[in-house]
Amino acid sequence: MHTPIKYGWRTNVTRRRTVENVLGCDIDVLRWHDATETVLRWAARRESRYVCHCNVHAVVTAHRDAQFRAVLNHANLATPDGMPIAWLLRCSGHPGQPRIDGPDFMWAICRGAARTGEKIYLYGSTPQTLSRLRERLVAAFPKLTIVGAESPPFAEGAIRADVGAVKRINASGAQIVFVGLGCPKQEYWMARHRGRIKAVMIGVGAAFDYHAGSLRRAPPWMRRAGLEWLYRLLCEPRRLWRRYAVTNSLFALYVVDRMIRRILGKFLPFSRYFQHARKKHVSSPPLISPPTRSKRRRSYGNSRAA
Repeated sequence: MHTPIKYGWRTNVTRRRTVENVLGCDIDVLRWHDATETVLRWAARRESRYVCHCNVHAVVTAHRDAQFRAVLNHANLATPDGMPIAWLLRCSGHPGQPRIDGPDFMWAICRGAARTGEKIYLYGSTPQTLSRLRERLVAAFPKLTIVGAESPPFAEGAIRADVGAVKRINASGAQIVFVGLGCPKQEYWMARHRGRIKAVMIGVGAAFDYHAGSLRRAPPWMRRAGLEWLYRLLCEPRRLWRRYAVTNSLFALYVVDRMIRRILGKFLPFSRYFQHARKKHVSSPPLISPPTRSKRRRSYGNSRAA
């Protein structure tokens, strides 16, 4: 049964939100138009919210890390970034669910902001990348208003304590803040700053490098086929091989387990390690401040959905 909920922690507008629980993470079921228009509506009111894009790496990381799982599940919007996530949502009764990834979402939001007049702020990456990104965005969207671009310190402790960034972003009048710190650092940063930054924060991962031309994206056919991870692995094998070897294998195990249980109607011995994806309708929680991050557990077993 669908229950009307408050879509976020500070709004007078009530709407219906549908999510699917995938490996303990609540992923929103929605179309591109709904996602972009919702964010632009929040931005027009300068509401303090944050948006996460959940790919296989993020979902598996959240499954083993309860604190990170809480951050994703407390997001105002968590989109299916990655074709495997979108495919699971389609198999769960949502035919045609598209992949809503960070780089394309950033481009769509910039196009909409140029049309409606919302101001954007770029937070993350290096000064060189930000300079090229700013030039390309202005060239693509002449009416887009970019009120600031900032390359924060890379030390995690310095990022957490960066009170000055909050003052600069709020003083700029920004309504949308694109955060490109990488997963999971950007998600923690957004969760800690909700309620302090008067704008919609959107974690976009490597989108700054893609749109600035520092990194090449996989061809469209590879993205549609769910093979963008393979393209990235071939481009950066030394940095990414461990991530994909672990997360992709575990995610594949989860999917196989789910398919077998659906066919046979039995619980296999290893199925206790994973939460079965189930339809769920939840209320967006009030403003939170995630607990201090502790050392991650090494084991994938005995996790429990938050």
